[in-house]
Amino acid sequence: MPLSDTAIRSAKPGAKDTKLSDERGLYLLVAKSGGKLWRFKYRFEGKERKLSFGSYPDVPLKEARRRRDEARTQLANGTDPSALKKAERAAKGERARNTFDGVAEEYLTHMERDGRQANTVCKARWLYSLMKDGLGSRPIADITPVEILAVLRVVEAKGNHETARRMRSLASRIFRFGAATSRVSADPTSLLRGALIAPKVKHHSAIVDVKEVGPLLRAIDGFTGQPLTKLALQLTPHVFVRPGELRRAEWQEFDLSAAVWTIPADKMKMRRPHRVPLSRQSLVILDAAFSISAKQQFVFSSLYPGTRPMSENTINAALRRLGYSGKEMTAHGFRSMASTLLNESGLWREDAIERALAHQETNAVRGAYHRGQHWDERVDMAQWWSDFLDEQRGVPVSSSSRA
Repeated sequence: MPLSDTAIRSAKPGAKDTKLSDERGLYLLVAKSGGKLWRFKYRFEGKERKLSFGSYPDVPLKEARRRRDEARTQLANGTDPSALKKAERAAKGERARNTFDGVAEEYLTHMERDGRQANTVCKARWLYSLMKDGLGSRPIADITPVEILAVLRVVEAKGNHETARRMRSLASRIFRFGAATSRVSADPTSLLRGALIAPKVKHHSAIVDVKEVGPLLRAIDGFTGQPLTKLALQLTPHVFVRPGELRRAEWQEFDLSAAVWTIPADKMKMRRPHRVPLSRQSLVILDAAFSISAKQQFVFSSLYPGTRPMSENTINAALRRLGYSGKEMTAHGFRSMASTLLNESGLWREDAIERALAHQETNAVRGAYHRGQHWDERVDMAQWWSDFLDEQRGVPVSSSSRA
């Protein structure tokens, strides 16, 4: 006897699963857990098989019968409906994998597994979030340059020209990853060169006048905030590193007896390990930091809970507290200060200064040759620079300490 909606609604779960038969192989499985599940039993190539049609009441009786009749039509045409359903599910998954969102997620995961800095991956994910709504659901092979440009111009119209440029760069890398994995034949963003407003180059504010160096260093010595923040401020001028490399410095990276700090490749912008010679002044500052954070992972840890490095804005905020605006001095500006004044001194080779700053050599062959060079000169230069800074602060420096 065929099922009715009344009979289905009245069916109660028992101590074990029970079946309520309809017609032509369709039945309702009333599970002991309370669920009511549609099943279709059929034979294909001599073997009994079952196909699920969902649960009641999400799939009502009329719809379950329609799906049964569709499956019976497939059987009449020599097709196994269960195998067809699996193939359709696989095709749907493949289509999802081939959307811009699917390829982008694979690329971002690839970045993480490739050892890219967590901050770099985080920024890439943020940039992708700005284009996901406009492009994410589209098959990557069908996306046109005009679609990409429309998404970028939404950001550009807000005056965020650099962000739009970085979005285009990320989209390009996603498309090239898609091409490498056979999901798209070309990178359509290559046709957008020149289509966006070029962002104005913005240099990090820095003090490069030697007359202003002393007052800055004395102001830092008078900082009354958190001790680790003060020590980070004091060390920053001596070591030439980028702010992110300093704040994420770990004690395990330092060989204080050899006066060397080795920054691993995954923390470096150029993805190469970088050695920093430590002057006597740097070692004194690190010794003071050791008395505070020796039991923690990071040299300059956050205040609470102490398991993370200080925030990326800490040094800049401290400079503001000292009265230096963002147009006068930034954490990154200490690198510009060192580069400018070391070059102006005329005592050191440009290559040694560039290696100290961990800048990438544009000539690949020359860069490979110079990668391990200038260490002795850099050691002398680090000590000379720290002595020079002390002189600007007004601290006497013995002649024997000069390089």
